[in-house]
Amino acid sequence: MPISTNAFVRSTALMLLIGFLALMAIVGTSIWLVEQNQGWFEQTTQARLARAATVNLRTAMQDAETGQRGFLLTGEDRYLAPYDGNIGRIPEMLDRVDDVLQPYPDSEATVPMIRNAVSAKLAEMQQTIDLYRAGNRDGALALVLSDTGKEAMDQARSYFERIIEDADRLIVEGVENQRGASTALRWVTIIGAFVIFAVVGGSAWTVLIYTRELAAARQEVEAANAGLEERVRERTSDLGRANEEIQRFAYIVTHDLRAPLVNIMGFTSELETSVGTLSSYMAKAPETSDPYFVEAKLAATEDLPEAITFIRAATRKMDGLINAILKISREGRRQLKPEQINLREFIDAAANAVHHQVAETGGAIVADVVVPRLVSDRLSLEQVLGNLLDNAIKYRHPERPIQIAIRAHNSPGNRIDIEVEDNGRGIAATDHERVFELFRRSGVQSQPGEGIGLAHVRTMARSLGGDVTLRSELGVGTTFIISLPRDLRSVPGRQTA
Repeated sequence: MPISTNAFVRSTALMLLIGFLALMAIVGTSIWLVEQNQGWFEQTTQARLARAATVNLRTAMQDAETGQRGFLLTGEDRYLAPYDGNIGRIPEMLDRVDDVLQPYPDSEATVPMIRNAVSAKLAEMQQTIDLYRAGNRDGALALVLSDTGKEAMDQARSYFERIIEDADRLIVEGVENQRGASTALRWVTIIGAFVIFAVVGGSAWTVLIYTRELAAARQEVEAANAGLEERVRERTSDLGRANEEIQRFAYIVTHDLRAPLVNIMGFTSELETSVGTLSSYMAKAPETSDPYFVEAKLAATEDLPEAITFIRAATRKMDGLINAILKISREGRRQLKPEQINLREFIDAAANAVHHQVAETGGAIVADVVVPRLVSDRLSLEQVLGNLLDNAIKYRHPERPIQIAIRAHNSPGNRIDIEVEDNGRGIAATDHERVFELFRRSGVQSQPGEGIGLAHVRTMARSLGGDVTLRSELGVGTTFIISLPRDLRSVPGRQTA
């Protein structure tokens, strides 16, 4: 059955609309699932921190109790080594448990009980040791046999077990939810791809049939009116080019189905080409009073180009979100390689790498390094310092030359602070912590970016056993402080090679 112009326009517009809706569904669902995954990832991480802090506290208490029992049985000070090694760390571990349990509402009642139980046990252990050392061995043993310390320890253990069980449950739930989100994302992409493939196939088939009918009509026109030969040739050439573009569109989209995200972007590009072709066709088509034709022309020339722009923005955002999470995840799994670093040479090299960019603005970089050396992972430290210098240049104040000062000095706790100070546009006080959050940015967005730089910097600094903080005043400048251990190998729990 021949396809009329109105039927062709309606079917093409309908197929393009279906393709647009499928793309929007894929993009929206994918972004939502990524956000859900991020929330579950943070829940799992928090639960792991709570579990680790509780297990550490429980182990320290048990070791201290073991030292106490050994001393009371033998009277030899060497058996007090586990007690002496842990008694000073237990208050700090208790504070750590308090910190990691803050996000959980039940902790307001649980933490004071844990503190009371731990304090009672510590007091009992200290009192028995003091009595024994004072020569009152029977008094010390009587205090032990009174079960005061045992009851306090049993109570503390019950709280510890409850926290560990809750943390294990949250970890399992988080992992299962992440697995389910990944599976849902995979199926959404596959189903959406098949829908789009069907739309493209239907569009190509419709265009092919319509092109054949146009070719037949061209022959009839040539036979009826030779004077229209040139005009028919021009229209045929236009239709041939349109047919080639649509066939190329179908080939590229089919090829790019292997990678879901690339698939979405490829289809968006080809849809844009098709809409351009359709818009050109509709612009040249004779005006009619057919309401379907008017509606299709409006869709082809205004609605669909605007919708494709929104799709492009959404796919770019999704690509940035996925790449950011993968980048931070890969950085978290990378093995660190501690090596001795000449900090003065290291900072000079980092400053020289951006010297030409600073010099172009008439600015300067100065370095003041008091600490000559530290042991850390060179690659991670290069990325941290390089990111901060790039940010200082990128967000410089437009009305003055940039001035950057890099300082390195000792800080309490056998640590080293590296400060990167600039006279840029500064950060508002309300955004001092916000800028370290993933996908968050501060101030006027005059520079391109996804909001992952400072989040990545903090992640790398923490993987080195340190942290990154800032001082800033809007319109004056910003100082980033990188706090690092003097020797990465002394930091427990670091994945080093």
